[in-house]
Amino acid sequence: MPEPQRKTLGELDLFTGAPQHERFSRLQRLLPTSELTPAARPYTWPHGESLSLPETFAFHGTELSCEEFLTDTDTAALLVLVDGAIRYERYTLTGGVDAQWLSMSIAKSYVSALVGIAVADGHIAGVDDPISSYVPVPAGSAYDGVSIRDVLQMSSGARWNEDYSDPSSDFNRLTGATLEGFAEGLERESEPGTVCRYNSAETQLLGTLLARATGRSLTAYTQEKLCEPLGMEAPGYWLVDPAGTELAYAGLNLTARDYAKFGELYRNGGVWQGRRIVPEQWVRDSVTVAADHLAPGGPIIADHAVDVGYGYQWWLPEGDQGEFSAIGVYNQFLYVAPAHRATIVKLSANRRYGTTTGEQSNREMETVAFLRAVARHAA
Repeated sequence: MPEPQRKTLGELDLFTGAPQHERFSRLQRLLPTSELTPAARPYTWPHGESLSLPETFAFHGTELSCEEFLTDTDTAALLVLVDGAIRYERYTLTGGVDAQWLSMSIAKSYVSALVGIAVADGHIAGVDDPISSYVPVPAGSAYDGVSIRDVLQMSSGARWNEDYSDPSSDFNRLTGATLEGFAEGLERESEPGTVCRYNSAETQLLGTLLARATGRSLTAYTQEKLCEPLGMEAPGYWLVDPAGTELAYAGLNLTARDYAKFGELYRNGGVWQGRRIVPEQWVRDSVTVAADHLAPGGPIIADHAVDVGYGYQWWLPEGDQGEFSAIGVYNQFLYVAPAHRATIVKLSANRRYGTTTGEQSNREMETVAFLRAVARHAA
């Protein structure tokens, strides 16, 4: 019997331990969406010499099985590109070449790129402008006078709880909300630019910024500035709230191969097939730790410091390897390792994700270790 049409992401009973792979591959049939269409000139990846995965990878001094890890984290897609060619590709569960999988917070990195493009297009004067110059906010609220840069770096100072395991957390309220105005009413907790507190409402606010500054919907701007120039092959979707506003913080749905195009764009410094799409300096600033509170060990999620740094809506793993990643809950990863000339997409439905606040269920640092091992092996 088909599931009933739902209205919000919060109705999916996330973070309960329930399997989610049946839903993450077909949310356009379960939730309201806006559509992204394939590009007029779709780009098809070339294939290079096939490679196998390493048998094990090291994590916290222990050798772990790659196959067991992929199974245990409900991996639906794993795609490895080296020098812009597919070297490894597998799909399990409900994954597939044509499956549009939910991005979760991988979407945040797309929104960041679109802000950079909007600055280059002259729609936004610069990231040191107050976001309140573009988006009306109540006087004295968290975002009154706060720079766009601080919002990009999750450093606005707004009070926020991103605890996925707490049904009453701010994040879980956001997933069931009508989004217009949600972030604008938050209260300030700390001085802007001093604390990196991961806050999905900040990306939602950036989505509002884009819509107001460009006069376009997030869907239309994504279509023009990313889907078309990157040669998107398959239809895609933004989840929308009941009023039709895109879930900028988590609502993108694309195939693994189309996600990989965005990773390759950033691996090549914002250039795709010889054409500049994102300003070079924007890409550099996006994947650079710019202050101590953004360095690994500084960013905070649900009152826990995490061992990765933060840029403009990109995560920066610890160590001097130059890698960066877009990361979404349930272990969605778009991982880029320029030193190894690699881009890796891992789409997942780790059913234990968010049932606690710890690594034992969320397995994000373990995933980084796995992806590092694959990139080294593939280079």
